[in-house]
Amino acid sequence: MAVLIDLVLLAMLAITALRVIFLKDLFAVVMLFGIYSFLSALIFVSLDAVDVAFTEASVGAGISTVLMLGTLALTGRTEKENKHSSLLPFLVVVVTGAALVYGTLDMPPFGHPDNPVHEHVAPRYIEQSPKEVGLPNMVTSVLASYRGFDTLGETVVVFAAAIGVMSLLGIRRRSEDETPESGLKEHQVLRVVAKLLIPFVVLFALYVQFHGDFGPGGGFQAGVIAAAAFILYALVYGLPLAFQVIGPKFLQLLAPFGVLLYASVGLYSMFKGGLFLDYNTLASDPVAGQHYGIIIIELGVGITVFAVMLSIFYAFASQAERSNVQ
Repeated sequence: MAVLIDLVLLAMLAITALRVIFLKDLFAVVMLFGIYSFLSALIFVSLDAVDVAFTEASVGAGISTVLMLGTLALTGRTEKENKHSSLLPFLVVVVTGAALVYGTLDMPPFGHPDNPVHEHVAPRYIEQSPKEVGLPNMVTSVLASYRGFDTLGETVVVFAAAIGVMSLLGIRRRSEDETPESGLKEHQVLRVVAKLLIPFVVLFALYVQFHGDFGPGGGFQAGVIAAAAFILYALVYGLPLAFQVIGPKFLQLLAPFGVLLYASVGLYSMFKGGLFLDYNTLASDPVAGQHYGIIIIELGVGITVFAVMLSIFYAFASQAERSNVQ
């Protein structure tokens, strides 16, 4: 039965991808990309990769769709006609695809117990992480402890993305009187529902943030979910009111603060006589030190991701409103 479900999901994934190729309406393309990400999340759930599925659903199907819609507001929803021959791009895709398929021929069989991943690193994590880290969620142990350097690098990359977007677009603040069309003021039902829903979304984000040690979740997912709550507020009530709740300048301070909070854990562990990001030195009990370190660095990740995602939305939305006014 599980194999049948995987095959159905893969077939739907392939059909969605093929349909995207032939569409000229970019709005429909964005919607299909959201469906594609959601189907990918379902496949990850079927493969028992719940943490990865959570990230794909919140980032791929959620916040990425909103940001791409913001991009369409600046560029238009119809793809321009290509006056050049498509033969060369087609040949490049065929050759690249054939090379990738050829490269998979030497890969070990899927799920085989003798695969290298099952003989080296994975057994070490499975056997030792309950004693060394002590977290029920092994994914959090790997990402936040054993691969803490990688996660710090990913957080810096997210912060760098915000720097790039801010450098290219910036955020234009306008008063509510200058943008009377901002928000959905005529949709009273939607405004009431959003007002009731947003606190629960923020509460769920906090749950995901501080429950990542015990179940699926963590800083990345929590930051995206919290940003989605404020993006919903900005869409319904308008950017001027959203700026009053959380202003762009505050977000510009919040984004580097999360990275610095993460790095400060490593510096403090060195001050205590350990290595960089050696959480064992944070408490007399090494396992307790692991818990303290992971909670703090996950909080840093969540703060940076939240600030970056909301800042990027502010940049796109403010530019779109400016183009509408002009």
